[in-house]
Parts: sequence; structure tokens; C-alpha cells
Amino acid sequence: MKLDPIDRKILRVLQRDGRVQNAILANAVGLSPSPCLRRVRLLEESGIIDRYAALLNPAAVGLGFTVFVRVTLDRQDKVSVEHFASEIMKSDNVLECYLMSGSYDYLLRVVVADLDDYQRFQMEELTVINGVRNVHTEIPLKKIKATSEFPI
Repeated sequence: MKLDPIDRKILRVLQRDGRVQNAILANAVGLSPSPCLRRVRLLEESGIIDRYAALLNPAAVGLGFTVFVRVTLDRQDKVSVEHFASEIMKSDNVLECYLMSGSYDYLLRVVVADLDDYQRFQMEELTVINGVRNVHTEIPLKKIKATSEFPI
């Protein structure tokens, strides 16, 4: 599906407020409600709009400590890589996991309550995964930018 300027406007508004009423959305993008709703449905059906979600305040739910973890495996064969991925999918504390090229195999974004909780995660969930050779933890000092909005 090719996005035109009105589709892009719709997506920008929905990224900021996925619960916006259709009439308000239509007004914001210069359409009447019926064509606007039709376009939103097409964006959903085409997979451009993947899903709608509530964004939580990590500190308010007791997970205000974020760490980035670089993981190196003993081996990078298919079985080892797939095993690590399937095990990491079981962890609620891992918000993002990327298979990387370069000097380490995976990059994780992990949220926990505090440093003690991270130590528990590392010792009881991460390093017990068969094949984990090395774990390097990076602790951010300050969040400079965080967004869930794609530049449409």
C-alpha cells in the first residue's frame, strides 16, 4: 500500500493518540468521518497499523530501572541462536531483543525495579540460559529521547 499525504497525517495523529475519536481524527486530517474511517481500516488491514497499545510509565508500575545488555553466546550456530531466542521470549523483563552482527550476538533492553532486581534477573534468568558465554551490562544515566512514533 502506498501512503499518500492524508494517510501520513492519519498515522501521525494515531501515533500520538490511538484512542482519538474518528470525528476528531477526520477533522484533523481534513476529511469527513466516513472516508477517514475507511482509510484507517485500510491501514489496519494492510498491516501498516500493526496494533493499538497503552504506553505505561515504567516507574509507576515498579519497573523504573532500564539496562541494556550485550550478550555473547558460546556458539553462533542455528541451534544456539534459536535456543537463546526462545528462552529470552519467556522473560517479561526483556522488552526488546535484537540479534546483532558485530562483536556481540544479542542486544537486550531490560526493565527491572532496581539494581538488585537486575542482579536477580541476570543470575536467575539470563546466565542460566545454556550457551551464554558473556554478559555486558550498560546502565543509562539519563534518558535523552524516547518515542514510539515513527517519522511518517
